[in-house]
Amino acid sequence: MTPKAILFSAPSGSGKTTIIKRLMQYFDCFEFSISATSRQPRMGESNGVDYYFLTPDDFISKVEQGLFLEWEEVYAGIRYGTLKSEIDRICSKGNVLVFDVDVNGGINIKKYFGDNALAIFVMPPSIEELERRLRSRGTESEESIQKRLGRSAKELQESTKFDITIINDDIDRAVAEARTVIDKFLNQHTA
Repeated sequence: MTPKAILFSAPSGSGKTTIIKRLMQYFDCFEFSISATSRQPRMGESNGVDYYFLTPDDFISKVEQGLFLEWEEVYAGIRYGTLKSEIDRICSKGNVLVFDVDVNGGINIKKYFGDNALAIFVMPPSIEELERRLRSRGTESEESIQKRLGRSAKELQESTKFDITIINDDIDRAVAEARTVIDKFLNQHTA
């Protein structure tokens, strides 16, 4: 049986991680796919929990060995990707894969899983609100915020490549909308 996947993509600060955390409490068949990255851990992040933290050389070595389903250099020198071993780990349990990935990663994962994946794009209510959210985190430098905002404008144009777009102007409504769409998707594919 082909595994099912739910993937979320959005510009940084759109609220996709918050939505995913809420949905993980509702759907007991979900298991989060932990991405690999070549960046350093932020305060409070743990290897194998938040990300698989790889050195830049280890990351490239795994790319060359064909161990990634997809990967991208999101920012100069900073790579993110989905290890095939992570997909195998979750599928071996019979769980539904849940991805929190950048927009290009989401498009590539959707191509891989085809109709067995539901690709959800989380849209911020506006670029101004996105900037406010990024600044309110207090974890980004001004340079980092400007890079993220520049990338966000490009990512918003890719939303049409996803199965559904959810506008996150109210977190409770966005979570409820995602739950409804996911319930329908899972029930279609189990009938």
